[in-house]
Amino acid sequence: MAQVLEFKLPDLGEGLTEAEIVRWLVSVGEVVAIDQPVVEVETAKAMVEVPCPYAGVVTARFGEEGSELPVGAPLLTVAVGASAPSDAGAAAADTASSSDGEAEGSGNVLVGYGTGAAPARRRRVRPASSVVGSAPPVGSAPPVAPAPAVAPAPSVGAAPSVGPAPSVGSAPLDGVPGQTPGRPSGGSPAAEGPVPVISPLVRRLARENGLDLRELTGSGPDGLILRADVEYAVRAAGQRTAAVPAEPVPAHGETRTPLRGVRGAVADKLSRSRREIPEVTVWVDADATELMTARAAMNAVGGPKISLLALFGRICTAALDRYPELNSTVDTAAREIVRLDRVHLGFAAQTERGLVVPVVKDAQSRGAESLSGEFARLTEEARAGRLTPADLTGGTFTLNNYGVFGVDGSTPIINHPEAAMLGIGRIVAKPWVHQGELAVRKVVQLSLTFDHRVCDGGTAGGFLRYVADCVEQPAVLLRSL
Repeated sequence: MAQVLEFKLPDLGEGLTEAEIVRWLVSVGEVVAIDQPVVEVETAKAMVEVPCPYAGVVTARFGEEGSELPVGAPLLTVAVGASAPSDAGAAAADTASSSDGEAEGSGNVLVGYGTGAAPARRRRVRPASSVVGSAPPVGSAPPVAPAPAVAPAPSVGAAPSVGPAPSVGSAPLDGVPGQTPGRPSGGSPAAEGPVPVISPLVRRLARENGLDLRELTGSGPDGLILRADVEYAVRAAGQRTAAVPAEPVPAHGETRTPLRGVRGAVADKLSRSRREIPEVTVWVDADATELMTARAAMNAVGGPKISLLALFGRICTAALDRYPELNSTVDTAAREIVRLDRVHLGFAAQTERGLVVPVVKDAQSRGAESLSGEFARLTEEARAGRLTPADLTGGTFTLNNYGVFGVDGSTPIINHPEAAMLGIGRIVAKPWVHQGELAVRKVVQLSLTFDHRVCDGGTAGGFLRYVADCVEQPAVLLRSL
C-alpha cells in the first residue's frame, strides 16, 4: 500500500511570505524523483525552481499558474509507493522507500523546509509508462490510501453549506482527489483562546473581507489557519478575494495594474525609505575626459574589457575607505549607527521584470577587471530572471547609472537600509574651462544621496569631491591603491 505525502510551499528565505506560480514543471500522474524541480515560482526578489523532497507519483496540484500562494500552503501531493517494483527497473515508489519501509527525504531542500536525513543512495526513476505494477498511467489518479497526516476529501454530506469547493490555492487541479484545506468548521466557533494564525497577510485578508477567523478550521499543522483557508471561505460566501481577483471594470478608460511581485517589492521598499530616512542629495559636474581616455587605453592592451560602471565602482570603494560613514546602516531600535567593514556594492539594473539591484559581494577586494566581470554576469542573470534572493540582498552601498536613459541628473531614493547612493548621469560633450581655456570636454553630473543621520554635509561633500577628483584625474585613484 502506498501513502500520499503533501508537499507545501517552503520558506524561500529572506523574509519572503508568498510566491506566484509561474509554470508547473510536472503534471498529475507523472513520476517525480527526489529533488526534481516541480514548479517555477516568482517571489518579490527572483524566479525560483522549487524541488520536491519526495519521489513518487504526482496525485494533485494546488494552485493555477498566475495565482499567489503563501509559504506553507499545499503545492502538490505525491503518492509514495511501498510495494516492491518489478525486476525490470526501479520505480519511483522504490526510490522513495527505505529498507525499513519509511519514506526517505531529501534533507533541507530550501530554507526552513526539509524531510529529515538525506537518502544514502538514489535509484534512477523510470517514466510511468515503463514501470510495471507500480505507477498508474499519466492522467489517472492512483488508487492509493492517504497517509494519516493527510486528511481525505470530505464527503458530499460533510461539505459546508456556504458554497462550492475552491478552485485556486486549495482544491487540487485536473480533477484528482486530494486534501481540501480551509473548509469552515461545521461546529460552533471557539468562544475564547488564541486564534491559530501566524501570518499577518491571513489576518488582513480576513479583516478586509469581514470574516471571523474563529469560525474557520485551519488545514495547517495543529489547525493553523492558512491563506488558502480564508480564500476558500470568502469564495464560498460569494465574495471577491485578493488571490482570485475579479476582472477590473475600467472607469473612464483607466487601467489598473496590481502592485505585486518585483513591482510591489520595489514600491514597498521605496516607500519605507522615504518614510524612515532623512535623505539629502548633493551633486557636482565633473570633467570625465581623462577617465574615458584611461578606459580606452586599458581596453586597448587586450584582455577582458573594463566597463565604465566598473571604474566608478572601483572609485566608490576607494572613496568609502576614506569616508566609511557612508558604508553604514542605522539600527533604529537600538538608536545606533552600524558601520560596516565590507562593501557589498549594489547596482541598479533595468529588466523586463522591473528594476532590480544585484549585489557584488566584497567589492572592496576587487579590481576594475573583477568588478567588470561580476557586473556583466549579474546583469545577464538579471535579464534572464535567474537571480537568486542572495544575489539581490545584503548591499551596503548602491551605484545608479541613470545616464543610460539619456538624462543628466537625478535625486535617487536610497536603497533601504543602506545609507547612501551614487548617481551617474550621461557623459556628454559640453563647453568647459580646461587649463584656463574654453574647450569641449566630456562632462558628467554626479549626485550623492545620503542619510543625514549617519553623517553631515562635510563628510558627504568630501566623499563626492574625492569621486569627482578621481574622475577628472585618474592618477588620484592610483595614489590610493
